[in-house]
Amino acid sequence: MRENLTVSGRGQITLPAGMRKRLGIEAGGILIAEARDREIVLRPAAVLEIETYSSDDIARWDAEDRLDEAGRREIVNRFK
Repeated sequence: MRENLTVSGRGQITLPAGMRKRLGIEAGGILIAEARDREIVLRPAAVLEIETYSSDDIARWDAEDRLDEAGRREIVNRFK
């Protein structure tokens, strides 16, 4: 599907409804724009929720860690 789009004075474009529907792009959706030579490629982006951990969470996990320091060093060294 090929469409002509107009760029507004603010640099905005409007994707035609049929194209948005076919590609599953909804209002508020996030797109990745990539410049390739003299082309612009747009594709839907996956947005994943990230969880942040408090200092209390981290301290609790450290307290629950049953490895001694030598055991921790051994594991870390295996993954280097």
